[in-house]
Amino acid sequence: MAITIAIPFYNAEAYLADAIKSVFAQTYQNWELILIDDGSTDRSLQIATSVKDTRVRVVSDGLNKKLASRLNEIAQLATYPIIARMDADDLMATDRLEKQLQILNNNPTLDLVSTGVYSVTNTLKMVGARGVTAQNITLKQLLFKEVGVTHAAMLGKKDWFLRNPYDTSLKIAQDYELWLRASAKNDFNIQLVSDPLYYYREEGNATMHKLLAAYKNERSMYKKYAGKYYNYLLFKSYLKSVIVYALGTFGKLHILLNKRSSVQVSEIEMKNYKEELQKISQTHVLGLIDFKSK
Repeated sequence: MAITIAIPFYNAEAYLADAIKSVFAQTYQNWELILIDDGSTDRSLQIATSVKDTRVRVVSDGLNKKLASRLNEIAQLATYPIIARMDADDLMATDRLEKQLQILNNNPTLDLVSTGVYSVTNTLKMVGARGVTAQNITLKQLLFKEVGVTHAAMLGKKDWFLRNPYDTSLKIAQDYELWLRASAKNDFNIQLVSDPLYYYREEGNATMHKLLAAYKNERSMYKKYAGKYYNYLLFKSYLKSVIVYALGTFGKLHILLNKRSSVQVSEIEMKNYKEELQKISQTHVLGLIDFKSK
């Protein structure tokens, strides 16, 4: 079965070549790759168009529509019935697609599969790991964030993305709103695997501003979906905002962020991770320009 891999990008010249290499390094090779530009002003588009492979499509209209709009476009553009997500500044394990596709094929009632992550710095130094194994996730579990769904590591059916479009009015937390909306109508058939098949560059991503904006958006979502849990979740959200503001003000936000990937990585896992990075770095992509290495 052929799949569509989609990487939306905006000013990602330092990392886009790495992401593309990790696609070409996959053990599963029956794919097309859509690289969709969101109005980059750096050399990202030049990197994307440098690839000389018929499986790669570059889409660029010069506009900055933001992520949600681009993800909705991807669902329309995808040639194949399965879509794999990926962010332009991340990498994925070489067997990510093979493992996720096997799970989806073995479970016909599933629409989505996501994985655990290795949290890494911008230079790919390991920070930690996180991930859970879960299925039949309920709306309550999502509301209380008892399980974490890695958006960028999502692989799912094109039909699901077409009937569950992202809310383009949201600039942040679009994924969480989508999970809640789909779950509320009993259309969130997902399986999570704890295997860290996605390498997530998180350094500098979770700023105080972004976290506070995300919490504000979540409070509006609770009005729609929380029901009897609304007051409790509203109080909890405001409390988190106060804590984040205080930590951010005193330059201590890293205390909170470090807890997100607190699972210690064994020596064997670290060895495997380094071997994966080597495989990816040595993968040849015809014509690919890598400005980071120049």
